[in-house]
Amino acid sequence: MSNARAAHPTRRGILAAGGALGLGAVLAACGDDDKSGGSSDKETTAAAKSGPWTFKDDRGTTVKLDKVPANIVAFVGVAAALYDYGISVKGVFGPTKTKAGKADVQAGDMDISKLTILGNEWGQFNVEKYAALAPDVLITTMFDGAGTLWYVPDESKDKIAKLAPSVGISAYDRQLTVPLQRVWALAESLGADMRASKVTDAKKRFEEASSRLRAAAKAHPDITVMAGSAAQDLFYVSGSNLSVDLEYFKALGVNFVEPSASVLKASGGWYESLSWENVDKYQADIIMMDDRTATIQPADITQATWKKLPAVKAGQVIARSPEPIFSYDKCVAMVENLAKAIETAKKVS
Repeated sequence: MSNARAAHPTRRGILAAGGALGLGAVLAACGDDDKSGGSSDKETTAAAKSGPWTFKDDRGTTVKLDKVPANIVAFVGVAAALYDYGISVKGVFGPTKTKAGKADVQAGDMDISKLTILGNEWGQFNVEKYAALAPDVLITTMFDGAGTLWYVPDESKDKIAKLAPSVGISAYDRQLTVPLQRVWALAESLGADMRASKVTDAKKRFEEASSRLRAAAKAHPDITVMAGSAAQDLFYVSGSNLSVDLEYFKALGVNFVEPSASVLKASGGWYESLSWENVDKYQADIIMMDDRTATIQPADITQATWKKLPAVKAGQVIARSPEPIFSYDKCVAMVENLAKAIETAKKVS
C-alpha cells in the first residue's frame, strides 16, 4: 500500500508479528463488504468426524466439545493454514481482501468469496455476523506472552468469548517450527488427513529448504541480512529475538544486522523505527521487506535514501512474511527465497 500512514498504536495495537511495525500503518480500508457463505463439501473433512473433541491451546486452555467443530471461525492466516490441510472455515477476520477485491496475501489459497468476512481491518469484528454463524470455536494466533488473541478487539472480546470457546496458537518468541507443529496438531484433531501425499510432501520440502538455508548461511557467513518494513513516514528495522521466522533463520545460521537490545527496548523488543533520513543507519547485503498489504512495497518506495542503500542498488531485496501462514506448504517458499538470496548475493555492505 503505497500511501500507508504511520500510526502510534498502543502495545495491544502493535502488529508484532514481524517485529517491524509494518502494520502500525493504518490497515488498508476494505470496509465490511462481506460475502456470506460457507465452504464446499469437498473442502470440508472435519464435519464428517464424530465423537468428542478436545484441544489444549498455547494458553494452557483446554477446549472440550461434544463433537469435532464444524462451524469454525478463524484469523485469516490460521484459516489459510488449515485450508492447506483440507480443513475449511465458515468465517474469517483479519486482512482477507485487498482494496481491489482480491485475496490478501494472508488468505493463501482460499476462495474468499465463499467466506463470511467478519472484519478486514485492525479493530473490526462484526459480532452480529459472528453470532449468526453459530460458531463452534474461534481460532487465532497470539503475539505476546499474555495470551492476547490476535485481531480480537479489546472492546468486544467479552461478547465474542460468550459465543464460542477459543483456541490460541502462539507465534511469540519461538522458532517457526513450533507453530507449524501446533497447527499440524490442530488440523489433525479437526479431522485432516496428515498422511496425504500433499501434506507429507510439503513437510519434506520444508525440511529440505531448511537444510539448504543452513548450508547457504554456513557457506556465506559474511553475507548480512536486515528485516525491514516501510510506512509513509518511518522505516522499521526488526530485531530477531521475538519473531518466529527470524528466530528460526538465525538458528540456521543467518547473519542478521539488527538494532541493539537497548534500542529495541522501547518497542518491547520488536523493532527500531527510523526516519527515512536515517534509513542508512544499518547496512546489509540483503534486505527482507514486509510483504503485508498495508505496508509500502519496495517498488513503491520513492525516498532517495532508500535507493542509495547498497542492497537496494544491488537488487538484493526480497520479500518477507512477518505473519507466516503456518502450513509447511506456505513456509517452503520463504525459506527457499532466503537461501537463494544468500547463495547468490554479492558482498555490498
